[in-house]
Amino acid sequence: MNIFVINSGSSSIKYQLFKMPSSVPVCSGLVDRIGLENATVSYKTIINGEGYSITRKIEIPDHETAIKEVSRLITDANTGVIKNPDDIEIIGHRIVHGGEYFTTTTVITPEVKEKLKLTFQLAPLHNPSAYMGIEVAEKTFKKAKQIAVFDTAFFKTLPAKAYRYAIPNNFYTDYNIRVYGFHGTSHKYVSTQAIAYLNKPESKLITIHLGNGCSISAVKNGEAIDTSMGFGPLDGLIMGTRSGSIDPTVIFYLVNQLGYDMAQVSNLLNKRSGMLGLTGFSDMRDITKAITEGNTEAKLAYEMYAYRIKKFIGAYAAILNGLDAIVFTAGVGENDTMIRKMVCANLDYLNINLDEEKNNIRGNNIREINTADTQVKILVVPTNEELEIANQCYRL
Repeated sequence: MNIFVINSGSSSIKYQLFKMPSSVPVCSGLVDRIGLENATVSYKTIINGEGYSITRKIEIPDHETAIKEVSRLITDANTGVIKNPDDIEIIGHRIVHGGEYFTTTTVITPEVKEKLKLTFQLAPLHNPSAYMGIEVAEKTFKKAKQIAVFDTAFFKTLPAKAYRYAIPNNFYTDYNIRVYGFHGTSHKYVSTQAIAYLNKPESKLITIHLGNGCSISAVKNGEAIDTSMGFGPLDGLIMGTRSGSIDPTVIFYLVNQLGYDMAQVSNLLNKRSGMLGLTGFSDMRDITKAITEGNTEAKLAYEMYAYRIKKFIGAYAAILNGLDAIVFTAGVGENDTMIRKMVCANLDYLNINLDEEKNNIRGNNIREINTADTQVKILVVPTNEELEIANQCYRL
């Protein structure tokens, strides 16, 4: 069964094609820096034992352009892996927020699409892009069944004491205002991989997903018991363009004293804050470069970014009442050695001790970057949300 997975982020699209039940992708790639300068599209495959790797720098203003470019690559006469878009049987879409409407993997119908529109306000950076991905995929892969896999599903196991807000009860019972959690597909995948690596089903993990969006979760025996993102994907850690946790009084001040309307507040906190607001850059690679050039604002932003993660590690170690491992994943978590070093510094009280030499070694597999004598493992686990999505689509 040919399952093509489209994982639309706020500024990127990862994609993989699987011939299930094989877990080895037929092809894979990334469209990066969508809507930014120097956007790139990459594509990798192996045909008759020969590897092909294509990277192009082109103008990619939006997600629709990105998906059309990917379609051209996978059907290319020389290096493509399918002859016709009709060869694709299932398209698996990563959807960030299912709200109260969707708690399981779901076949996309016209009725489902109408309900998805109701979730746009809950995930304004992601759900509209994912919806556009569905629309383009329906036009491009006309015979394929479209399936949605929701990030919020992994967090169904949160206890009420973790997912409820301290506001009048009717806001939960009547309006479903609660913590939903996000990046669940990634947290589920890497926690499963970490448990297998540790060979410890009864384990206490902290999984740290650091990309353009960032979140951290406490996982006990394979089930999420708390997470940093809440009703929407704005809360918690500092992110590429999102503020993360902020005193709600700031919002009242913006509206009542500075004359902002709510649309402007939403735009400010979702699209103009985070690392972009602090440094002028949303991409951590650009910020790292600025630090090497002596940019003090970029240095402070990195310190704030790491400090927020450390606070959550302390909190989650407390609610887990112990810790077997912390897990770094996603683009920044897997590749940014400086962030991992800053996060793990001065955590010896929790028996978290980083080995700097191991930290500087890059790899594509699960690896330990802790010192040999430490009790808590520090793992770098490459995430594979696409494989997790393909598996869920195949099972459905």
